[in-house]
Amino acid sequence: MYNDFQKYLSDELQSIEEAGLYKHERVITSAQQAAIKVNTGKEVLNFCANNYLGLANNPELIKAAKAAMDNHGYGMSSVRFICGCSDLHKELEKKISEFFGTEDAILYASCFDANGGVFEPLLNEQDAIISDSLNHASIIDGVRLCKAQRYRYANANMDELENCLKLSQVQRFRLIVTDGVFSMDGNVAPLDKIYELAQKYNAMVMVDESHSAGVVGKTGRGTTEQFNLRGKIEILTGTLGKSFGGAVGGFTTGKKEIIDMLRQRSRPYLFSNSIPPMVAAAGIRMFELMSETNALQDKLHSNTEYFISKMKAAGFDIKPTQSAICAVMLYDANLSQDMAARLLDEGIYVTGFYYPVVPKGLARIRVQVSAGHDKEHLDKCIAAFTKVGKELGVIK
Repeated sequence: MYNDFQKYLSDELQSIEEAGLYKHERVITSAQQAAIKVNTGKEVLNFCANNYLGLANNPELIKAAKAAMDNHGYGMSSVRFICGCSDLHKELEKKISEFFGTEDAILYASCFDANGGVFEPLLNEQDAIISDSLNHASIIDGVRLCKAQRYRYANANMDELENCLKLSQVQRFRLIVTDGVFSMDGNVAPLDKIYELAQKYNAMVMVDESHSAGVVGKTGRGTTEQFNLRGKIEILTGTLGKSFGGAVGGFTTGKKEIIDMLRQRSRPYLFSNSIPPMVAAAGIRMFELMSETNALQDKLHSNTEYFISKMKAAGFDIKPTQSAICAVMLYDANLSQDMAARLLDEGIYVTGFYYPVVPKGLARIRVQVSAGHDKEHLDKCIAAFTKVGKELGVIK
């Protein structure tokens, strides 16, 4: 059987390659930070990591992680409800709740697991899930695991959302789910309008804060801070793998009874080990640092404003954004890969995004600005984009 299957896979992979859609992985040989080394031995500037606050190589977090390894060991070797929970896990959950202004929090191995495990324990065929069309793949997969009725509205389209809410009045409970920041475009969900419609049509709201926590809002506390809705949204999910240190781990935070039910019935929580103690300890220290100063958020916001204004002035087609994500639209998959390769030659580490990560015909390079970048890093990136963009005819 495998001989036939092998030929099928080889043919499929070849067709992916010929279409310019094959994804080649690059290898980093240094710590994740603004300037990194790749396996060619070259040092380049990284503009495609989710390291929004520049914390992935922060000495304070490394120190906390090392101390936890000495005190708590390497791993938990068990799921939480058997014997896999430490005081560090409980302390981190408390810090997450305090940060977001919520009642409780629950840790997962990743936000993919958090989103995969949130819907099925809470809703069934009597209920409705109303989802934004550009929600992350983990939300889509989580919804598929649930028997609730499904409705979908066009990205941030409040008229379509209202229509879905009207249609779903026949269901028992309604949950609107949206990304806080949509990772491919960088736009922020209009949470104020979503909340208003939820109140009008008796619905709950869930927000994935993965790309918005640490970034959006004056102190980086996400979309609920941005729209003055702290503590009012029923469910928030997020990750420790982006702004919050760049390691692993996800979480769900929100209303106490919801979190209690997830502890009882959420399958990724019940059947997976929790994050290592060292990651929990670094997460605790990270939230402490964010409570002490707003310097990283201030620098990130300043860097983002500067970078996007200069890229627009150079003539690039930039998606409207309110986050640290700058989508440089190229539309052609092969062009996005060619431009990314040429930028790497110029010392700028970015990646082309194309189908199926984004819709066909909407290929782009997603630039991600960090508080770890200094002005000279931004200027070098802008200069390289301008040079290569002119060479490839992207700009004049």
